[in-house]
Amino acid sequence: MRAIMTATALAVAATATGYSLLSPDRAEAQSSRTESSRAASSRADAWNIGPIIKGRNYSQGMPLYLTPTRNGSAFDFPYPSARAGHVHYVTRDTASMAGARQIVLRYRIDAAPGTRFVPQEVPDQAATLSLYFQRRGDDWKAKGDRQYYRWYSPSGALVDLSPGVHRLAVDLSAPWISVLGRNSVDQPRAFRDALANAETVGFTFGSAGGRGHGVFATAPARFTVLDFSVR
Repeated sequence: MRAIMTATALAVAATATGYSLLSPDRAEAQSSRTESSRAASSRADAWNIGPIIKGRNYSQGMPLYLTPTRNGSAFDFPYPSARAGHVHYVTRDTASMAGARQIVLRYRIDAAPGTRFVPQEVPDQAATLSLYFQRRGDDWKAKGDRQYYRWYSPSGALVDLSPGVHRLAVDLSAPWISVLGRNSVDQPRAFRDALANAETVGFTFGSAGGRGHGVFATAPARFTVLDFSVR
């Protein structure tokens, strides 16, 4: 499950790099009329919380699915410590992503004042969100060709968790990172094969050194999916 990463970027504005992150104010103001999968995002039971590997759900203390709310599908972060649980992967099924150009997530985090988000494995690091997709047939061992079955958004598009409305858009032509830290630009065939045979897509919580290794909050906090699309 480990993904080896470089330094975290707090915000990215240059779309030439293949990804963009809007500030909370700009994301709140931006129209969502271009989002193409609002209906899929509104189905809370389409979003799975995991991963479940050999019968074990690594998102401890979490339900299996997101909860429907009037604003979108949501979950509450476990708190106030790792003992209460932690959230790792939030994914939904997908058809082949061959020919797709971009993944976009628009979300909101509501939190009590002073709430901190903590990666349960490395509490001294920043808690992060990464976009993610996974190829069909993965056994979670990252051996041989299966090291190219899980892909995470580029290091520059690794987002620190903070309250507010945010919109993250990552081009699939950008340098996505495999579970063992390889670059999609250097492994184009493996990346294309993963897209063509994609099974799940979504986002993960962790840190720069472990993209999906889990996060908890120190006080009540909620994450709501406002829009999600594969374009």
